[in-house]
Amino acid sequence: MTGQLLSFLTPMALLLLVGFADLSFASVDEDEDYYMQEMLTRERYNQVRVLEKPIFSTAYTQEDPKQNPARKMPKGEMGNDKKKKDKITDPTKSVKAPSRKTVKNKKSTLKESNSISERVQEFNTVTEECPPMGLETLKIDDFQLHASSTKRYGLGAHRGRLNIQAGLYEDDLYDGAWCAGRNDPLQWLEVDARRLTRFTGIITQGRSSLWSSDWVTSYKVMVSNDSHTWITLKNGSADLIFSANREKEIPVRNIFPSPVVARYIRVNPRSWFYGGSICMRVEILGCPLPDPNNYYHRRNEVITTDDLDFRHHSYKEMRQLMKVVNEMCPNITRIYNIGKSQSGLKLYAIEISDNPGEHEVGEPEFRYTAGAHGNEVLGRELLLLLMQFMCLEYLSGNQRIRHLVEETRIHLLPSVNPDGYEKAFEAGSELSGWSLGRWTNDGIDIHHNFPDLNSILWEAEAKKWVPRKTLNHHIPTPEWYLSTNASVALETRALIAWMEKMPFVLGGNLQGGELVVTFPYDRTRSQGVTREQTPTPDDHVFRWLAFSYASTHRLMTDASRRVCHTEDFAKEDGTINGASWHTAAGSMNDFSYLHTNCFELSMYVGCDKFPHESELPEEWENNRESLLVFMEQVHRGIKGVVRDLQGRGIANAIISVEGIGHDVRTAADGDYWRLLNPGEYRVTARAEGYSLATKKCEVGYAIGATRCDFTIGRSNLFRIREIMEKYNKQPIRLPMRQLQVQRPRERRVGT
Repeated sequence: MTGQLLSFLTPMALLLLVGFADLSFASVDEDEDYYMQEMLTRERYNQVRVLEKPIFSTAYTQEDPKQNPARKMPKGEMGNDKKKKDKITDPTKSVKAPSRKTVKNKKSTLKESNSISERVQEFNTVTEECPPMGLETLKIDDFQLHASSTKRYGLGAHRGRLNIQAGLYEDDLYDGAWCAGRNDPLQWLEVDARRLTRFTGIITQGRSSLWSSDWVTSYKVMVSNDSHTWITLKNGSADLIFSANREKEIPVRNIFPSPVVARYIRVNPRSWFYGGSICMRVEILGCPLPDPNNYYHRRNEVITTDDLDFRHHSYKEMRQLMKVVNEMCPNITRIYNIGKSQSGLKLYAIEISDNPGEHEVGEPEFRYTAGAHGNEVLGRELLLLLMQFMCLEYLSGNQRIRHLVEETRIHLLPSVNPDGYEKAFEAGSELSGWSLGRWTNDGIDIHHNFPDLNSILWEAEAKKWVPRKTLNHHIPTPEWYLSTNASVALETRALIAWMEKMPFVLGGNLQGGELVVTFPYDRTRSQGVTREQTPTPDDHVFRWLAFSYASTHRLMTDASRRVCHTEDFAKEDGTINGASWHTAAGSMNDFSYLHTNCFELSMYVGCDKFPHESELPEEWENNRESLLVFMEQVHRGIKGVVRDLQGRGIANAIISVEGIGHDVRTAADGDYWRLLNPGEYRVTARAEGYSLATKKCEVGYAIGATRCDFTIGRSNLFRIREIMEKYNKQPIRLPMRQLQVQRPRERRVGT
């Protein structure tokens, strides 16, 4: 009997050993999958490290310190806590994001948070934090995301990305989270890293929705190397449960007590908001392990050769960096400020030109601005990288950069809203969410805080007052807007004063959260319509300008790329008329076009508003060529000087192009620039007190504006008035009827 029992147990024991072979020492054939071979030779990474005794708090949980709503009883695993073997991390111990400290020194190790117990510190005194794997930035594609079930396609696993935004209506194809098809503790969201990865943490959000309140309040984490055998992270002998969200928008980060190496990772919701559903948006923190044989990773890797400062900069660090650039290139740079923010921070700009501080006749002025929304950080860092790049390339003799600097006066304003940026920077790149820091300290959206001049122009056109009573350009700012009681941010007033002072020709404001270039008008012409194509008289020029940036961006016009949120802008070549996307009155783009000579566009330079600093080199490569090409477009069209017969420049002369219902004006020295597409144009120059002058000007395809100068003399009427004023005599102006009565009398007296 004993022998029979042994003969039966022996094959069973062998089967058990084979069953555990994928996590132990089994041998593999040479033709097996590479990941399986790596898994079998890295047993020590596959086992989750646990403590001898369970402890209460084993996870590093982060969320907004201001968030403290009354916690409701979670749905799901509800019941007597004493009967649970699982431990939930302490949700009351929150800490600030470490990004503010770590960005100052990339090589410095992260210090343990006070929310981690001393026992964990003894177990793992230094925790290496890995960057996001790229769910938000789309580096993780849809095929790498899987789920146990989905409520519908628009709420599939591919929508479970951190900060993804939903469409306006429910039941949309583009909804705002992954939502499970059933509300039970057996649901999961899975990420396939496609290679062995050291996972260190998870960031979660609830569902983005105007109508629903859905979020997960706690979850487990499981890892695997073959997607069949799963290991749950442990807290001693019990499964480790992480505390998740208390509302749907503020991100919460949990750092694992010890890094875990695997290929697959699952998030298993255990409880959720009472009355809601299992819905999550997720980001995974992980470091891919070195793998020279992984062709997929090497094929998609973007490496920059530019030796620049790729990190996020605080306000003080930004100012210091601009100072360093100025000291490196003192002959072509100048730092100045255009005003102050609501909290008193100066709005610093840097000028790049061969004669900084001077406007040269015939040289166009260009501007880039960024950070109007303080949480859209990528544009700010791109401008800081751009000023470094241009300085270094100028010193190294790059002819393209030298020509751009010598022929253009360039202004870079990297942080329009420094107050908002500091809020987002304090939270960190992953924890600032979608809107923290967007507005100024007094709650104003700077980009849409300008006067609505569209309504003034369109009303005048409806009454046929244009151009007799109302001009089609340089529309004055309404008096109510200039009053001290108007809801206008200090930053907006500083921008307007700057725009009126400098004769800008072309400008771009860098924003984030999408991959598209928008151009005016930004407001729909029809009342009550939220989306409508609303072109300017210069629509063809704006479309070319937008395409010049989008077509040279690495991703904007890629038809195969995944949409950031809800709109597939690649179908439109990465560009769109602002009003046909969503209407917005008082935008910076519309104001610039209607109040000044400057053609302004908005560049949405990345899906992630606040990317991790490890993403900055790739984002720089995505946008570098576009930033340069767009600047070069300032030299497209016609340019010239309007002079009087004595050769003096005439300021405020009006330049009109036949067939285009929008004029521009000359600067103080009489020079002008008019952006136009290639073609032949009939151009007229006129000024008050001067006669008209018209000529044909031809614009070619090559970069370089066509010279088109005008010389105009005084009009006869002006000469008469000038003579009369000189001798203190005013012309006699009698009514027409009185003149008709006097003429017969004069004839009778004469006879």
